[in-house]
Amino acid sequence: MLFKLIRERLAPYSGLLLGLVLLQLVNVGANLYLPTLNADIIDKGVTKGDTGFIWSTGGIMLAVSLVQIVGSIGAAFFGARIAMFFGRDTRGAIFRSVGRFSAREMNQFGAPSLITRSTNDVQQVQTLVLMSCTLMVGAPIMMIGGVIMALRQDAGLSWLVLVAVIVLGVAVGSVVRKMVPGFRLVQKRIDVVNRVMREHLSGVRVIRAFTREPYEERRFDEATDSLTEISTKVGSLMMIMFPMVITVMNLSTIGVWWFGAHQVADGEVQIGSLSAYMTYLIQILMSVMMATFMFMMIPRASVAAERITEVIGTEPSVVPPPKPVTPGDVRGVVELNGATMQYPGADDPVLRSVDLRAEPGQTIAIIGSTGSGKSTLLSLIARLFDTTSGTVRIDGVDVRDLDPQLLWGHIGIVPQKAYLFSGTIASNLRYGNPDATDEQLWQALEVAQARDFVERMDGGLQAAVTQGGTNVSGGQRQRLCIARALVAQPRIYLFDDSFSALDLATDRRLREALAPHVREATVFIVAQRVSTIRNADTILVLDDGHVVGAGTHDDLLVSSEEYREIVASQGGTAEEAA
Repeated sequence: MLFKLIRERLAPYSGLLLGLVLLQLVNVGANLYLPTLNADIIDKGVTKGDTGFIWSTGGIMLAVSLVQIVGSIGAAFFGARIAMFFGRDTRGAIFRSVGRFSAREMNQFGAPSLITRSTNDVQQVQTLVLMSCTLMVGAPIMMIGGVIMALRQDAGLSWLVLVAVIVLGVAVGSVVRKMVPGFRLVQKRIDVVNRVMREHLSGVRVIRAFTREPYEERRFDEATDSLTEISTKVGSLMMIMFPMVITVMNLSTIGVWWFGAHQVADGEVQIGSLSAYMTYLIQILMSVMMATFMFMMIPRASVAAERITEVIGTEPSVVPPPKPVTPGDVRGVVELNGATMQYPGADDPVLRSVDLRAEPGQTIAIIGSTGSGKSTLLSLIARLFDTTSGTVRIDGVDVRDLDPQLLWGHIGIVPQKAYLFSGTIASNLRYGNPDATDEQLWQALEVAQARDFVERMDGGLQAAVTQGGTNVSGGQRQRLCIARALVAQPRIYLFDDSFSALDLATDRRLREALAPHVREATVFIVAQRVSTIRNADTILVLDDGHVVGAGTHDDLLVSSEEYREIVASQGGTAEEAA
């Protein structure tokens, strides 16, 4: 997964990669040439007292050093750009994939895990790419070149290089093999820490209201302690590797001087050649050490790459049709025929064989107990989910055959959990219609009974809105979300329990002001309060996913026992509940 991901994401930057390799060749070539020049100075200059040779060769060494510096800086520059481009493209790919996910895939991964995958996981692989460009590309070149140059100086000591590399490779491989499962656990436990932290920040008011701070602190401590425990174990394994490398390097150095000293004494090797051989051995082992450092990073990056690829490779359950239908005019006729919805892994469907027809100018209300499938029904109309069986049609066309952008462009949804984006009142209201004028915004705010409090805010339409709209009350958020849907002027309105935070007087005024503006649209309202829906053209009563009643308020009082129970539970009159 890791190398496939890197190969795919770096394919557009083959030119930069080629330049990186060439610069690394220049850098390593100059680095390998310097010890040979140094050996010549010792053997042909110092030992013979040839000052002219020392100066001339020293000048060459200086020029080679300058070339080596230029190559090193250039390779680092190219490597940094390649790594940054990789990180940018990978995060973009994750973002685009998540943007295509339906609610099913969002629930499958969860927001904390998706955040970790698009930040920490990408950073792990990006760091590996950066280190590969700056270290790993040069390491094999240095290793092969070092072996060749070392053999030119003294082939008799080549067995030391072979032994050192084998010992180091076996030792590092055994440690790396134990680190992979540990890194996988680290990433999972980072997900847990993110989840606990998000829950704490999102629910801080509830936590304080119920004085649950000690409990939340224990939850956070358990999550961080668990992460610390596995991170410590993995870190301990990582720390073993450096002493191993240093030990092998030191023993190799001792071996070279020990056996090389005898050869110098016997006149078989000159001092300069032995010194150059020692330098090449250090360069070879340093290359092995750099490769070791890379091996330390590969396990964690491999786990991160698997998690990234899982997101990018997940096909959304709601997919655009291969040949989308794009009708010229959308009227807003909604039909459900035997619509059934069952979530993956669930034992029973949440909606069962729902039949419904709604035309422009009609208001369809949906009421029922919690978990009866009200929000799911609206999600099927907006195609946030696809039906398990049955069909949902808009103007006679199956929603699965419609162009998704066309479908969503004609649906205005006010979600059950009112959500505002960071920005301003105006930027939130223009979310569905960027070209809306200020006059249209104020008109929508007036209908949504939000004009008064927006006018009192500092800046009016340009008043700041924090992430999630936490700087306004729940009722104000709902009214702003309703205004946002009105600004879009869709053909179909889906109000998912969008009046729950409003008092009865505001609810009544809003519905009275709303009626003229949605007269030519098809309106669906999910509500818990009977007073909100009693004037709807048709009221659907859901119970455990079944439609157990359909009709007007007065009809249902006669025909539906479940509806009469709901009315009675909300203080309805004895005559109404009779």
